[in-house]
Amino acid sequence: MEMYKIISKDRLEKLAWLVKIKLEENEKEEFLNQLNKILEAFKIIDELSLENIEPTYHVMEIVNVFREDEVRPSLSQEEALSTAKKVKDGYFVAPKIF
Repeated sequence: MEMYKIISKDRLEKLAWLVKIKLEENEKEEFLNQLNKILEAFKIIDELSLENIEPTYHVMEIVNVFREDEVRPSLSQEEALSTAKKVKDGYFVAPKIF
């Protein structure tokens, strides 16, 4: 099974619609070319034998510093919803995305 498929113009247009960006015809061609080159690079990486190589998550060792969980006052539901455009039954109402 091929993991990385070529991105079609139709798929790119659907993605652009979902993220609400308008692409001119020349931009579509440019993005298609760039995205498909990126996917080709992943195909090459997949061909490498990496069985004995430990994953590198960061170039330098990084340690997260977490604070202690503390119970603190927060916004009430009414305050949180006070600036929402639409509210229904105590929840935010957002536009439907297909």
